[in-house]
Amino acid sequence: MSLHIMLIALVFLLILSGFFSLSETSMMAINRYRLRHLAKQGHRGARLTVKLLENTDRLLGVILLGNNLLNTASATLVAVIIATFFTHDDFALLIGTIAVTFAILIFSEITPKVIAAAYPERIALAASYVLTPLLTICYPIVWFVNLFVSGLLILFRLKPKKGEGELEQKISTEELKTLVLEGGHFIQHKHQSMLLNLFDLETITVDDVIVPRSQIEAIDLNADDDVIHTQLLTCHHTRLPIYRERMDNIVGIVHVRKVLNQMQGGKITATTLEKVMRKPYFIPSGTSLFSQLQLFQENQKRVGLVVDEYGEWMGLVTLEDIIEEIIGEFTTQAPTQASTFLKQEDGSIIVEGSTLLRDLNRKLGFQFPLDGPKTLNGLILEYFEDIPEAGTGLNIAGYPMEIIQTKNRVVKTVKIFPVSIETEAKNPE
Repeated sequence: MSLHIMLIALVFLLILSGFFSLSETSMMAINRYRLRHLAKQGHRGARLTVKLLENTDRLLGVILLGNNLLNTASATLVAVIIATFFTHDDFALLIGTIAVTFAILIFSEITPKVIAAAYPERIALAASYVLTPLLTICYPIVWFVNLFVSGLLILFRLKPKKGEGELEQKISTEELKTLVLEGGHFIQHKHQSMLLNLFDLETITVDDVIVPRSQIEAIDLNADDDVIHTQLLTCHHTRLPIYRERMDNIVGIVHVRKVLNQMQGGKITATTLEKVMRKPYFIPSGTSLFSQLQLFQENQKRVGLVVDEYGEWMGLVTLEDIIEEIIGEFTTQAPTQASTFLKQEDGSIIVEGSTLLRDLNRKLGFQFPLDGPKTLNGLILEYFEDIPEAGTGLNIAGYPMEIIQTKNRVVKTVKIFPVSIETEAKNPE
């Protein structure tokens, strides 16, 4: 056999070995979710690839069998060339070993794998047409080799569980968020924001979106009929809590529209309210918004009263509050619930103490901590561990602020200064 034929055979072996390296890297690097999508769309190459990846031991068996067989054949052929044309010269054998190692690294390993990592989908889908029949032909050999592999895995107690193949990869919530954020070129900004908000529903609780009881419109059944009638005509909500004597004693929820339908017969009285009101629906404090959304759906409710561990009524949560956490605000708040953000000429902002910290962070771009109190008033009271006086200055989370007004043991109004303005907060006494 001439030297030219041997060299051509060597190049052919290196090319075939490179094909197996291409196949191995592309199969392991291909996007599994993109692959499933293509398979569902009817792409034949994708279906073959999915089937191959369902049994990675067999796939890797046939790839590595071909790769190692061809690499070994290449090294043997070089040894034959040296023995034939250089009469077993030790220096020629050394040079030949170095040369074939270099050729295998460049043409059969590194270059194919770099190309496969750059274009995994194209190469994997094309390679599946060759690997599928090849696996069928070589299956007895692959099965025999895998017997020893399985034995070693069992010996070292490393036998993989069934169903943990390459296509059974799990993805965490944080990884999903990363995928959504990195898909910004394909997902509209509004849709991207909604998807991220959906992921946060598990970590946000009803306490984060609660309307405090001090801001809730409610009707006392013991009030005069004229007072009740006036409240119904001037209320800002479609559903109102009904209590008797004191706010802690909630006895029902009434839909204003149903009540107004009864006005044709005259003024609305406490007796009329008792006939049309529904039993109150209570929610334990700390319930996640995602769970509560499901509970609203299952119980066919739209309003729930949040109670703490002692059964004390804390406030109210509606279905709209949860939906707004997903898609953003879409309703106009009532004056009793509207958070006041008054921007001053010096850049400072006047804020009500009852404003939720989540609203401040979301609407004004602040970074107040959310793992403690839910309102600005609660955050300030936790900071001082006392009721501060008006005019007191402080700095929380890097934001200088000043107490403008306190009333009835709560901070009513606060001025928050921009971080860029160096403001010396007064030390609390």
